Amino acid sequence: MECGYIKLKMRLLFVLLACSQLVNGFYLPGSYPHKYVVGDFLNMKVNSLTSIDTELPFGYYSLPFCQPDAGIKDSAENLGELLMGDRIENSPYRFRMFKNETELFLCQTKALSHEEFDLFKKRIDEMYQVNVILDNLPAIRYTYRDSFVLRWNGYPVGAKVGRNYYVFNHLKFKVLVHKNEGNDAVTRVMGSGDATSDISKVKKDQGSETAPEYMVVGFEVVPCSFKHDLESVKNLKMYDTYPSKINCVPNVVATPIKENEPITFTYEVSFVESDIKWPSRWDAYLKMEGAKVHWFSILNSLTVIAFLAGIVLVIFMRTIRRDLAKYEELDKEAQAQMTEELTGWKLVVGDVFRAPSDPSLLCVMVGDGIQILGMGLVTILFATLGFMSPASRGALLTGMLFFYMILGFAAGYVGVRLWRTIWCGEHNDWVSISWKVSWFFPGIAFLILTTLNFLLWSSGSTGAIPFTSFLALISLWFCVSVPLTLVGGYFGSKAPIIEYPVRTNQIPREIPQQKFSSWLLVLGAGTLPFGTLFIELFFIMSSLWMGRVYYVFGFLLIVLALLVAVCAEVSLVLTYMHLCVEDWKWWWKSFFASGSVAIYIFFYSINYLIFDLKSMSGPVSAMLYIGYSLLMALAIMLATGAIGFLSSFWFVHYLFSSVKLD
Repeated sequence: MECGYIKLKMRLLFVLLACSQLVNGFYLPGSYPHKYVVGDFLNMKVNSLTSIDTELPFGYYSLPFCQPDAGIKDSAENLGELLMGDRIENSPYRFRMFKNETELFLCQTKALSHEEFDLFKKRIDEMYQVNVILDNLPAIRYTYRDSFVLRWNGYPVGAKVGRNYYVFNHLKFKVLVHKNEGNDAVTRVMGSGDATSDISKVKKDQGSETAPEYMVVGFEVVPCSFKHDLESVKNLKMYDTYPSKINCVPNVVATPIKENEPITFTYEVSFVESDIKWPSRWDAYLKMEGAKVHWFSILNSLTVIAFLAGIVLVIFMRTIRRDLAKYEELDKEAQAQMTEELTGWKLVVGDVFRAPSDPSLLCVMVGDGIQILGMGLVTILFATLGFMSPASRGALLTGMLFFYMILGFAAGYVGVRLWRTIWCGEHNDWVSISWKVSWFFPGIAFLILTTLNFLLWSSGSTGAIPFTSFLALISLWFCVSVPLTLVGGYFGSKAPIIEYPVRTNQIPREIPQQKFSSWLLVLGAGTLPFGTLFIELFFIMSSLWMGRVYYVFGFLLIVLALLVAVCAEVSLVLTYMHLCVEDWKWWWKSFFASGSVAIYIFFYSINYLIFDLKSMSGPVSAMLYIGYSLLMALAIMLATGAIGFLSSFWFVHYLFSSVKLD
């Protein structure tokens, strides 16, 4: 007995030790740290040139910058990176761990042709930024204005002063490193900071102590414009020392670009030991700005929810229960007489479950809405837990695509089961409904994205989805999402229908004429859900179009939960109001009561374009913005509309299941 107890304790101790090792080896956000010893090479990578003026990314080597001796090589990219327009490539910039180097000559380009000269000027006019990466960290540039410190990702291609254009041809890098505090064997990473190419144990001489190892925890850049002596660099090779001292003065430009003249590029690098821990190295990029504003948004949403919840409580606890109590106390003859005398929702008992116009489209839109809503909830939940951090570029978009494909099952199930419920099980054409569910939203998205992709292709932008990636997307949809939607539809056809609590009359009841169209109230109802998210929407739009990092997914998850509650309450209240005026055509109105929030989101997007993206230029950029905004509004309409319809369907079913009629 005692031996068994001791064995049990030993097993528990072993499990706890294993778990502690897992916890120590698990880092969020980001990937596993790469450790370097003094003298190891760190190769910097380059990403696409970006601009908030055009929103059209272009490849780094679309401009005549210095190229690596071994040729340009693409880094491994996931589908999310390709869809975001990221094109990560190797660069000739090379550092050695903890080796400060200055006046390093990189290259001298050939004389600029007329086309290259014009392209440089165009990219400077359009405020394009150069984005570089070291050990998976984007370079940060700090500028100081009055008492404020501004943080930027990347550095400008150049600047325009008067009529002259100047290029930033000297870069001053600062790499922050943290000394590894462990005494175990070192994982030595040679070459790229993003991939392990060699793992070995590094020893100091033949002793037992290992060489000190460091991890990159920060990467800063200061761009300068320096006028080089063209004659003195003729015989220099890459990584040679420039013959004279280079003074990097950030606010002074000295190298105007000219046609038929080359450009000389140099750089310097310094290493600074930092107290920043490796798991905290992304804090500089993810500093949450405007926390009070986020909390105000949540409190504002809670106020709206409390107000609507009070209305719903009054409807349930007082009005409905009181009416039902009076109705059930009467005998059948009195009920028949009461039915002739009373007005309101009790008069539409025989019509409230009459099939709506175009029921198949309603089922398809509700099914697609559930799929989009599930994708959003699961993706934001995983992002809140840190599994889709900005350290893993493209992970968020890749996760969204993955969850959307998988949730095709839920879309098919909901769409087909709702279809069979509407027709009381008489129509069982589940294959047709499943196909429509799988085609509806992806088909519209395909048309919009194809049109926008042609615009990007014609502009030569890296934002255009490559043809192979386009085929991969179509294959994923056809081979994963469509079959899962059909499987979900099959199970939906086998699931029991939701039986109506009352019978439907053969002759539809005439709806009394109203002074104003009920659709005006439906469209106006979208202002309440919009009020719960418009503050958070500003931060999301800034992340999408202003190049800012969005990482407050915890706030976003709370706002999304509040949005679901508001959409359900708004649709429920409006459905009750329609039934009270004897309007039994509530199906579509319950969908658009909450789905109309998409109209206000689209109008807000146009407002953001006019007042916050004033610098955006060119018809292609405007069409891209409007196209993506339209697609986003459509997805939100389907998701919020599905919430509103299903909550109203439950409410109506609950309400009339309390009415006992023969």
